[in-house]
Amino acid sequence: MSEPPRFDRGHTDDLMSFLAASPTPYHAVANAAERLEKAGFRQVAETDAWDGTAGGKYVLRGGAIIAWYVPEGAAAHTPFRIVGAHTDSPNLRVKPRPDSGAHGWRQVAVEIYGGPLLNSWLDRDLGLARRLSLRDGTTRLVDVDRPLLRVPQLAIHLDRAVNSDGLKLDKQRHMQPVWGLGEDVRDGDLIAFLEETAGLAEGSVTGWDLMVHPVEPPAYLGRDRELVAGPRMDNLLSVHAGTAALAAAAARGPELPYIPVLAAFDHEENGSQSDTGADGPLLGSVLERSVLARGGTYEDRARAFAATVCLSSDTGHAVHPNYAERHDPTHHPRVDGGPILKVNVNNRYATDGSGRAVFAAACEKAGVPFQTFVSNNAMPCGTTIGPITAARHGIRTVDIGVAILSMHSVRELCGAKDPFLLANALTAFLEG
Repeated sequence: MSEPPRFDRGHTDDLMSFLAASPTPYHAVANAAERLEKAGFRQVAETDAWDGTAGGKYVLRGGAIIAWYVPEGAAAHTPFRIVGAHTDSPNLRVKPRPDSGAHGWRQVAVEIYGGPLLNSWLDRDLGLARRLSLRDGTTRLVDVDRPLLRVPQLAIHLDRAVNSDGLKLDKQRHMQPVWGLGEDVRDGDLIAFLEETAGLAEGSVTGWDLMVHPVEPPAYLGRDRELVAGPRMDNLLSVHAGTAALAAAAARGPELPYIPVLAAFDHEENGSQSDTGADGPLLGSVLERSVLARGGTYEDRARAFAATVCLSSDTGHAVHPNYAERHDPTHHPRVDGGPILKVNVNNRYATDGSGRAVFAAACEKAGVPFQTFVSNNAMPCGTTIGPITAARHGIRTVDIGVAILSMHSVRELCGAKDPFLLANALTAFLEG
């Protein structure tokens, strides 16, 4: 029996605000934490002793957040229901010695993070966001959200075959953005500029994690505004939906049969192998400590994990109208057709038949349609945090998401309804 939907178009409006305010994983988890705080969650430090009290709690570590809600009276062996996602997106990241330039141009030296569509970064107005580490041991999040950088494309007059032979970009030579004029390029110029912008004393910044981002805001488009274009949908769309679903599930309090969890990791786009990635110990540590804080034993932990289910929520490919032959001929997910269930028999996705049944039940309860995605046999698919989570923790995991176009572009495209359809399905799943 389906329930009335919890979320509507206002959820998509809020997603657009979340995307614009989250140019880095550090900003994304700070914004997710702020939303959870408003829902009554409180932050706990990993270095403190944890108690087993009921209520909503969360841990922040770098660009990752793990949040969970313990219902009143929950037993130590109560299973978890987990929404997994990732906070990082392919982009350009500033090198340790950022100041560069040639031929009268001042430039910023960047590395390529993940697998971006490089051409989508050309001739765009770009800002710079970062986590600054200060001499006193604190950190500061700052965002220069104005046109600051640009990666200029070569004029067609100097590359006459570009339209017939395709654009060929060298990651080292062709992707370095310009940000000013001048022959005298001095080490420390960019960091000094950021210190001034942030109102910090000269020399106070001793470390940084700097990322380039487009400054064009998300927008509705289409005749009836039925589409949304914006940055970092892969995978902040899922982080936003998971945050909203966890807050909604927690509102049920002691009625919950499971402990709902949001696990949003960093570094999915380059393999998840870090202390904040899905292949690290963070999720397992938090779940185990939650069991032990409620007086549980190793036996309780094993029982809880054995009955736990994780929905690994990430974006997937909608059928492309100009390249339909690249898709499986019998699986054509459409935007605004509801979330997709991702299947791959070689375990690039973790979904199996029993996992499909769990997701189908959640969608039926929420009154949300869903679709199935499988790759064309001639085109091996990507992967997600799903198989990693299943293998590392022995947790049954199901890969799902929202179908989009232009994945890994600076500006991706989804249907305006799909974000809140996903949030409703995730809420039904977390509530059990």
